[in-house]
Parts: sequence; C-alpha cells; structure tokens
Amino acid sequence: MLRRKNDILLKSAFEEAFPDLLRFFFKDADQLFDIERGFEFMDKELMELFPELEKKGGNRLVDMLAKVYSSEGQEEWLLIHLEIQAQHDRKFARRMFQYFYRIYDRYDVPITAIVVFTGAQKPVKSDGFEYHFLGTNLQYTYNAYHILEHSEDQLLSMNNPFGLIVLAAQKALLMNRIPERELAEQRLTIARTLIASKQYDSERIKRFLYFLKTFIHIDNSEINDTFDHEVDLLTGNNHTMGIIETIQMLAKEEWREKGLEEGLEKGLEQGIEKGIEQGIEKGIEKGIEQGIEQGLQKGKTSFVKNLLQNTDFTHAKIAALADVSVPFVEKIQKEITR
Repeated sequence: MLRRKNDILLKSAFEEAFPDLLRFFFKDADQLFDIERGFEFMDKELMELFPELEKKGGNRLVDMLAKVYSSEGQEEWLLIHLEIQAQHDRKFARRMFQYFYRIYDRYDVPITAIVVFTGAQKPVKSDGFEYHFLGTNLQYTYNAYHILEHSEDQLLSMNNPFGLIVLAAQKALLMNRIPERELAEQRLTIARTLIASKQYDSERIKRFLYFLKTFIHIDNSEINDTFDHEVDLLTGNNHTMGIIETIQMLAKEEWREKGLEEGLEKGLEQGIEKGIEQGIEKGIEKGIEQGIEQGLQKGKTSFVKNLLQNTDFTHAKIAALADVSVPFVEKIQKEITR
C-alpha cells in the first residue's frame, strides 16, 4: 500500500514539475520546447496501447506519456517511464522497445524516451535493447537516469526544483534505515532549499511541502510539529498547513457542496485525530470509512465529475485521487458528454 501510494505521489510530482523535469534532462529545454504552451499527459492512450499489462495486474500508474510542442510549433512526444523495481528486470529493455514501436506505429511522431530508476541499486545495463538474427540487426537506446547519479550537494546546488524531487526520492530510500530525527532534518533541508530558491509561489510551495511530508513519511507527531514550525519561520506565515490540515481542506473544498460535509467532519475527526498517534495513513483510512461510508459512492461520483469538468487531469490521475478505477472515471465522462 505504501509503495503504491509513493508511486502515485512521485508520478504526480513529475507531472507538476514537468517544465523543470525537461530542464533537468535537457540543458537546452527552453530552446527545444515551447514550454509556455503547456503539455498533455496521455495516460489513457498509453493504457490503450498496452492493455495486456493491466490484465496481468501490472501497475500502469508509474508510466507517463506526455505530448509537448517544439519551439517551432511542431507537435512532439516524450515517453517518460518511471522504473520503480529495486532489482533489474532482464526484460525491461525489450519492454521499452515495445513502448517505442507501438507509439511510433500508432501516432508516427518524434519520440524520445527517458527512464528514471528509483531503486536502491542501479542496473548494470539499463539503456538499450539489441536484436540480432541471421543478418538482421537492431539496436534501440534510450535515456536512462538513476536517482543516485547525483550527490545531495549537486542536487541542492542545481537551482532546479526538480532536483529536489530527485533528492526526496533518494531520502525515501532511507526510511526505516536511519533514525527518524536524522531523516526529518534531511527532509527539512529540502524544504529550506525550495523556499530559499524563491522559484515557486506560495501555492506551489504548499503543494510541494505536502508532497514532501507525505512522500518522506515520519510517524512521530513531535517531529512533524517541528517541521511545520520551521516552515512557518521560513515563510513568515503565522500558520502553514500541515498534512492533516491540508487533507481536511482539500476534502472539504471538493465535497462541501455534495452533501458529505457532516460525514467528512466526523470521519476526519475520528480518523485523523487518532491517526496522529497511530499513523496518518491508518487513521485517515479508518476515519473516512467510518465517517462517510453511506455517502461514499455518491461522493466519489460527484468528486470525479467535478475534477473532469474543472481540471485537465488525466483519467488515471483522477482515478488515483478519487480511489476509483479508470473505467469508473470513463463512465462518468461519457455521462457528462451525452
């Protein structure tokens, strides 16, 4: 459960920081791409191309297909694949080649592929696929990056917020391996660096801190209170919302008008307060289950409909946020467009 949640969080962070991701991997990104024109994340199209993986129980949430535009206005595509396996899969390079030729065959557009490995060890060979048979030869290579390729000092000095996401992924590998207070100090260092860079406005800083505090999860409430207090001092806020307050705010904003306010308040009160002592994840799940059980289905439908009508999130991202299946989201989409 925790691994899957971190996969979703990391993918969302990659999407939100996508301009900085491009600048991280391509030094001349601002000359290559029309970043101001925006991007389109095509999770649905990726799922359609590889239905067999979903049938086999594969986790499609860590794959990204993004449509970008060149500086000349031409449409181009980038395939971003997040490889989260701790051990190298011998069939991975072949799978990357399959990604390439299916996308190229379907859309006939320029494609580049980037693989980001987040395991504790870098695979020995991880940047290409070769095929040789009776004079027929094929060599397919792609961009491969492992989160441990850069040191902490290098990532902190990059002046690129995406480097801090990579650093957070590094620190997530240390969970349960070093004392919580040591991990908390390293987490706070990342927060300090982002705030000091002044590259994000207050809303994006808040969202990044939410990601950071959830992704590098620490159970100790005293340590988390210290984190919030330090952030208050750094930002000059009287009170910066911690993860509990943020979850309350987001839930209430989305469901206030959907008849679930009373259920949410009860669930959050019972589950989150208890979660402060017993673990945020367990408390939230139990609280929401108790507080909004009767209205959950209706609330999820309304929540999904709201996201479809008011955001440009992909179906996969909406499904992850609402804790529903992609077919459920697609069904609501069809009802809206009738």
